[in-house]
Amino acid sequence: MKIDTNIKPTGVVQNYCSNCGSKLVVAQPDGDNKLRYVCSDCDTVHYENPKMVVGCIVSHQGKILLCRRAIEPRANFWTVPGGFMELNETIAAAAMRETYEEALAEVEIDGILAVIDVVHARQAHIFFHGTLKGDSYGVGEESTDTRLFAPADIPWNEIAFPSGTMALKHYLHVLATDEQSVLYAQAGRIKHP
Repeated sequence: MKIDTNIKPTGVVQNYCSNCGSKLVVAQPDGDNKLRYVCSDCDTVHYENPKMVVGCIVSHQGKILLCRRAIEPRANFWTVPGGFMELNETIAAAAMRETYEEALAEVEIDGILAVIDVVHARQAHIFFHGTLKGDSYGVGEESTDTRLFAPADIPWNEIAFPSGTMALKHYLHVLATDEQSVLYAQAGRIKHP
C-alpha cells in the first residue's frame, strides 16, 4: 500500500475509521488505482460512493404533479417528487415513499423513465413514471404547495434541478411520440441568472 500525506481523495474529508476508531490515512490500496481513506490500524478501506436519488413523474388525467420545495437547496422552486434512497428499500419503493412524503400521493409505478448522472454532486438520479391512485394528493412536510400542471403550464423557469427538467421533457417526448424509451444523460450544474 502506497501512502500519500499530501493528496486527499475528492469528496467528504474523513478522519477516523468507522470500524475501529483509529486515524485514517490517504493511501492507494494494493490492487487499486485511486487514493482512498484507509485505516492506519485495521486496513479497512473507506470508499466514497455516489448517493442515489429517486423521483417520480406522477401523471393524472393528462396533468403532471409537481411540488414546491419547502427546504433548501432550491426552496420555493417546483420539483418532481423525489429524494434520497434509504437503506433496505428498492428504488421503486423509494420513489413511492418520497412521492407520499412530499405530495401525500399514492402512486402506481409504471416503469423507469430516466437515469441521470449528476457527477458534480456525487449523485445518480433515477426517475420513474407513475400514475396517481385515486384523486388524492396534498402538501407534505417538505413542500409548501402541490399542484397538477397541464404540460403547457409547467413553470419551466421555476423547476428546481436540471435533472428534473430533463426527466419532465423526456416524459413529454414519450407522450408526444409514443416512443417508449429510457433517457440516459448527464446533468450539469444549476445556472443562476
